Parts: sequence; structure tokens; C-alpha cells
Amino acid sequence: MPLSPIDINNKEFTKTFRGYSEDEVNEFLDQIIKDYEILIREKKELEQQVHMMTEQVNHFNTMEETLQKSIMVAQEAADEVRRNSQKEAKLIIKEAEKNAERIINEALAKSRAANIEVEELTKQSKVFRNRFKMLVEAQLDLLNTGDWDHLLENAEQELIKNESEEAE
Repeated sequence: MPLSPIDINNKEFTKTFRGYSEDEVNEFLDQIIKDYEILIREKKELEQQVHMMTEQVNHFNTMEETLQKSIMVAQEAADEVRRNSQKEAKLIIKEAEKNAERIINEALAKSRAANIEVEELTKQSKVFRNRFKMLVEAQLDLLNTGDWDHLLENAEQELIKNESEEAE
């Protein structure tokens, strides 16, 4: 066990005939006691500082571990969010592709129906045109025939006959 200032103070030396000067030894011992007390006080202060710093280091180590765990949890959460976003994006793309395919199929069906209707109307217009042409040609033939002149002569004779009957 190390010496304490009290041990140094209480230390008694045997006196010899030709020994050291008692006053010088006592002065020197007093100086050693003072210096030793200062060293012990500084040692206690340093030990307290070491203890405080050790606690701070432990506190910071705990904070560091907590932060590392928090970072890991945040990273895992970010990874999970990214995976979920990618899954959702794939689902949205698949649904959009299905909708696009449905819209394209509907448009193609409407286009086919419109083409069929146009073809049908074209056929009907050709039939109508041919019938109308035939009707007009028949009417022209009727106008160009001699029967028309005969009808006009008969109508004139009837008119003359009706006028003469009225005059009577």
C-alpha cells in the first residue's frame, strides 16, 4: 500500500550522534508531505475525470450503437418501401397494358364495324344508283316512244270534242 501524507508525517527516525540535521530533515519531510498531498489530490481529480470520461465514452458508445441500429432499421424500411414500390409499379404497368390492349381491341372492333357499314352503304348506293338510272332510262324510253305522240293526238281530239259539245 502506498504511503500517505500522514504516514510520512508520523515517521520517526532514530537519532544518531552524527545524523542529519533534524530541522532540515523535518523541513524536507514537510515539503515532501505538501508535494505528496498535491499529487494525491491531482490523482483523485484525474481519476474522477477518467471516470466521467469513461461514462461519457460508454454513453457515446451506447448512442452510436443505437444510431447504427436506427440506420439499419431505416435502411431496411427504405429497402422494403423500394420493393413495395417496384411491385406496385409492375402491377400498374400490367394493368395499364391490359387496359391498352382492351382499348386497342375495342378500337379495332369499332373500325371493323365501321368498315363493314361503309361497304354496306357503298353497295346500297350502287344498287340505288343503278335502280334510279334504270328508272330514268325507262322514263326516257317512254318519252321517246311513239305512244306519247298518239296520246297527245287523242288528248287533242278529246279536247276539241269537249269544246264542241259545250258550244252546242
